[in-house]
Amino acid sequence: MEQRNDLISRDRQVTFHASTHLRDYAHGALPGRVMTGGRGIMVNDAEGNQFIDGFAGLYCVNIGYGREEMAEAIYRQAKELAYYHTYVGHTNEPLVALSEKIIAKAGMNMSKVYYGMSGSDANETQIKLVRYYNNILGRPQKKKIISRHRGYHGSSIAAGSLTGLASFHDHFDLPIAGILHTDAPYYYQRAPELAGISELEFSRHCAERLEAMILAEGPETVAAFIGEPVLGTGGIVPPPEGYWQAIQVVLDKYDILLIADEVVCGFGRTGREFGAHTYDMRPDLITIAKGLTSAYQPLSGVIVGEKVWSVLEQGTGEYGPIGHGWTYSGHPLGAAAALANLQIIEQENLVQNAADTGAYFQQRLRESFADHPLVGNVRGVGLMAAIEFSTDKQRCQPFDPSLKVGARVSAAALENGLIARAMPQGDILGFAPPLVINRSEVDELVDRALRAVNRVTDDLSSAGQLGAQ
Repeated sequence: MEQRNDLISRDRQVTFHASTHLRDYAHGALPGRVMTGGRGIMVNDAEGNQFIDGFAGLYCVNIGYGREEMAEAIYRQAKELAYYHTYVGHTNEPLVALSEKIIAKAGMNMSKVYYGMSGSDANETQIKLVRYYNNILGRPQKKKIISRHRGYHGSSIAAGSLTGLASFHDHFDLPIAGILHTDAPYYYQRAPELAGISELEFSRHCAERLEAMILAEGPETVAAFIGEPVLGTGGIVPPPEGYWQAIQVVLDKYDILLIADEVVCGFGRTGREFGAHTYDMRPDLITIAKGLTSAYQPLSGVIVGEKVWSVLEQGTGEYGPIGHGWTYSGHPLGAAAALANLQIIEQENLVQNAADTGAYFQQRLRESFADHPLVGNVRGVGLMAAIEFSTDKQRCQPFDPSLKVGARVSAAALENGLIARAMPQGDILGFAPPLVINRSEVDELVDRALRAVNRVTDDLSSAGQLGAQ
């Protein structure tokens, strides 16, 4: 305990933590936690506590913790070639094999892979490629990118602008010019005037709203549309029926590129290799990260479709080498980790496990929570799901934000040995466990979540706040 307290005390003095109340943490009002290890779906802290990681880190530790074969693959590569850059045609053996594997898994007429270190920098690359693409085609005005409210695409200046969550914009002077946001495909939280319409009708409504925005801006100025196959940080929201098909019709009509942000969904999370496969999307560009290495090494990528690649080639033929590069692009340790990770996913059939065990997971959540007095909506696909809390199930009425119901349930879950994420902009508890999870572990995860929800329900009821609006 003394060693743990000393580490936290030292950490408060020197470390700037992501998505943290900086003052409260620095001055001791917010607790810290020293993580020390993990195996499978379990993680441990320095106090000897063990937790089910119901969120796989940040949707990313797909193969679970403690995989020694990953450490060995990284070590072998570090002994052979720890680093060399990939500028002007330099490459390395694991990078070639990895690129071949990614293109084969993606299909969809994808052609090449460009590498980075995070989903944010990959989406920065996407923005640059969209601009370059239209400049080469002689369309200098066609540069605007439409994202969606509640979408998450990164935290940097441009990628953070693509993100459609207020906390990533407020006080940062975001979004920057040229990035717009249209309706989220959030059927449960549709506007009151849309109550009673079907999912298919709601999808058409979203497509009509997108088209209206394109026409208002001028189709000659709109270059691309970016979306996660399933909204992730914005609430874990699968698209309503027919959504991506309706959106594609609009994009085709106005010659607008589709960027599929597969950072969360890619490499099995939805029960298919990519979320684009699950929802029959037709992307021109794909963003990947997280599940690419299961976070054992930082690595991201932009998969470039043939349509875009042919124009990139044309551009360098006319103007010389493309002016884009990261020092660590195609890092051999990241490539070696990704290859080992994808081999584990294949050998252990984890994509199918996400489909099969994922279906059981969705069933257990609905059985346990669909009729719960605190719950308005249970949703998900594969091994990602959310419970949304409501004072009125029929009217989708949210709780008073000051009650912090989602955060309280997340805290109660932690007390029950379960890490589940309180999602931003709503009282929502999110789940995205490692793809190695089995049915008995699903049962335990759901049981712990139910105890947490019941605890908060009892507290709200005792305080007369169960119907608080």
